[in-house]
Amino acid sequence: MWDNLPLLSLILLSPLLGVLVLTVIPKENGRLLQRVGIAASFLPLLFSCILFVQFQAQIADFQFVEQHSWIRIPLDKSLLGATSFTLSFDYHLAVDGLSLPLVFLTALVAAMAALASVQIKKRWKLFYILFLLLETAMFGVFMARDLFLFFLFFEAALVPVFFLVGIWGSVNREKAAIQFLLYNGIGSALMLTAFLILIATAGFTLDEQTMAFQYSGDIQTIMNNLFHNPEAYLNYANNPFTLTAGMKTFLFFLLLLAFGIKLPVFPFHTWMLKMHQEAPPSVVMIHSGILLKMGAYGLIRFGILLFPEQAKSYTLLLAVLGLINLLYGAILAFVQKDFRLVLAYSSVSQMGIVLLGLAAFNTAGWSGAVFQLVSHGLISALLFLLVGSLCERTGTTELAKLSGLASSIPFISGILLFAGLASLGLPGLSGFVGELLVFVGLSGSYKAIAAVGLLGLVLAAAYMLRAVLAMTFGPPGDEAPRTVGGSGVIAPNGGGAASASGGPRYRDARLIEAVPMIILTTFILLLGVYPGMISHTVEKAVADFTSHIESTVAKAGE
Repeated sequence: MWDNLPLLSLILLSPLLGVLVLTVIPKENGRLLQRVGIAASFLPLLFSCILFVQFQAQIADFQFVEQHSWIRIPLDKSLLGATSFTLSFDYHLAVDGLSLPLVFLTALVAAMAALASVQIKKRWKLFYILFLLLETAMFGVFMARDLFLFFLFFEAALVPVFFLVGIWGSVNREKAAIQFLLYNGIGSALMLTAFLILIATAGFTLDEQTMAFQYSGDIQTIMNNLFHNPEAYLNYANNPFTLTAGMKTFLFFLLLLAFGIKLPVFPFHTWMLKMHQEAPPSVVMIHSGILLKMGAYGLIRFGILLFPEQAKSYTLLLAVLGLINLLYGAILAFVQKDFRLVLAYSSVSQMGIVLLGLAAFNTAGWSGAVFQLVSHGLISALLFLLVGSLCERTGTTELAKLSGLASSIPFISGILLFAGLASLGLPGLSGFVGELLVFVGLSGSYKAIAAVGLLGLVLAAAYMLRAVLAMTFGPPGDEAPRTVGGSGVIAPNGGGAASASGGPRYRDARLIEAVPMIILTTFILLLGVYPGMISHTVEKAVADFTSHIESTVAKAGE
């Protein structure tokens, strides 16, 4: 039934249907704008569920391939006696075991963030248009199979985030938005430089019968020229299309730096702290849950798989960077006084675990890294959903002013405790599985680093329990609710009325808040109890990746 449908295009373009509808709705009709914006975010979730069910996990190759000629730019064909000389970019989409879980994660977290956006109190029309444009760009990043298309979607995600933070963020929202754009713009410039060199070398092909010359951004063409086609001009010495070993190392480091800024890797993490602190909670759900994963995805897809020999040579560097992220983030999270910053530094620490998994360079480590991406996406989205609910009621995220909440809002407090336990890696929840696989894989490559890294897991339990238990079961606070400046999110109906325990009483979760909390909680529990839901999908692709890397490194050593 679904075989003839362009599922990937439906996922990619369905949010734009919501954008079209939103443009004709009067901006004063806030309730209708909210309903349309939320409904439009559930369309790609429906198609993503179909994609997930239809995906054949036993196949390592790309599936649901859609490829159409898109851009053809004629060049000077008189060069080198060519009959034609073109620069070619295709509309090329596909998914494999690496991209499929991230596509589904994007659809799920975006839909839950759309539900959380009911806390937005101003300029609803612009907010939902930007939100849906951002969702489209994120899908494109995980499905694109052409370098130019990938870069286009990667850049397209920056603009909506800049305005979503700059307009609806907190007091220092403009500074956070500018810092975000500056850091990510530098990373994008580095990535574009690497891509242009790749297209000009590995993307060059020649039809010797017709003497048709072509530069292509197609990733499959580039990989064939790099690894599978000894007759490719790339592999001939003394020609302008050769990638030397030094140039490959240079490109690997360009991509490591470009995607490391997005991940983020210490010391390029400061922009992310501002984002977590200033952006509205529904936007931080997207940022922490999905946008950070774009950095890891790009590093795997382009940095490591296109340059496996260079990546293999610098696994120790990846492991050290991962260890620094893990310990630095955990230590700083432990001393924070604001819950948003606890979660921000926690994200730095958790992305360190992903780097450690990649540095392991074996199936267990890589599977753990991908699983960790999905797990952290769900957990961080749930935590920032809770931050939004707490901030709406109390007007603050300072730990000293959030205390004894369990007696007043038991449902939210219970979900918060669950999310905290998932974040610290409690067995039976999704956070445990990724960490276990990563450290099993890392212990086979770098035992000393794995042993020191375990300290980061102990610190994670300490900082998360310290924050969550103080907020839920600490002595009741006496702070009255206040308005959060700039975001349009106002603390309602808390009123500061005293509860039986002596602290202010707030209203517990509304239905529209409880639904995404329950859905995210269910997935976190489901992946913890039945990790095969993701690992079966990832396993074949990761095994193919490691086989590709080992064979390439072995050939280079001959």
